[in-house]
Amino acid sequence: MNSIEKQETTENTRPTPKNGKMLGSFLAITFGLTWGLAILFFMIPDFFTNLFGEISLSNPIIILAIYAPGIAGVLLVLRYYGLKGFGRFLKRLTLWRAPLSWWAFMVLGIPAVVFLGAAIKGTLNTAFAFSPWTLAIPAIGHALILGPLEEFGWRGFALPLLQRKFAPIWAGLILGVIWALWHVPSLFMSGLPQSSWDVIPYFLGIIAICVILTALFNDSRGSLLISVIYHFQMMNPLWPDAQPYDNFLFVLLAFVVVIINRKKMFTKQGSITEIIYAVEK
Repeated sequence: MNSIEKQETTENTRPTPKNGKMLGSFLAITFGLTWGLAILFFMIPDFFTNLFGEISLSNPIIILAIYAPGIAGVLLVLRYYGLKGFGRFLKRLTLWRAPLSWWAFMVLGIPAVVFLGAAIKGTLNTAFAFSPWTLAIPAIGHALILGPLEEFGWRGFALPLLQRKFAPIWAGLILGVIWALWHVPSLFMSGLPQSSWDVIPYFLGIIAICVILTALFNDSRGSLLISVIYHFQMMNPLWPDAQPYDNFLFVLLAFVVVIINRKKMFTKQGSITEIIYAVEK
């Protein structure tokens, strides 16, 4: 247990279970909610369709399933750290400092990778495909409050726990596999974009993105804000359809990130392992 984890334990007025139990609780809630809703839908599709409409990213049941990691993270932070700890957890949304190279990657690099993938695929004409253009505004707003809120769970809760035991490279790979498996139900729902994507490139892309985001998460002192922005950029509705080539490019990029940051990625020194924001003394 490092000094930050000791500070978390000392300042917490509630008994904190072992890391494995905390991570198990997170996965049980996350997969139980998402996969449970998916199983119910597959069993009684007509009921859900009649009640909530056709399957799409605006369907309330799909939104709830997508929110599952965030819901799990928030509930467990409240459970283990109370309202005061939750306030400090949310303070990580105010952390915006990161190396300029990372900001350049998020603002310019991610769209560059996606547009290159679209150029290879021949789908550049699908970029900014909103008519009238004002329809892009609600689409961006919807994307901002959908997938990015997963980060309250994946990076906010699960990654720090994994990095207490594993070096960032292994923590990122493990979480990437878990993240990919969590998406499995979306592959079988015809109203969702994932249902038309190639499974292997998609899963490889998720794992690669997770590894890259692990390095960024540590370099930004565990910023939830930057994780949310990164996640949004990955699903920005303004970008063209680049599947599966963007995934292959992100896999290559993950190798580059690991090589450049190999000293940080293969040692736990510098890893962010606290769940609530550490108060410096």
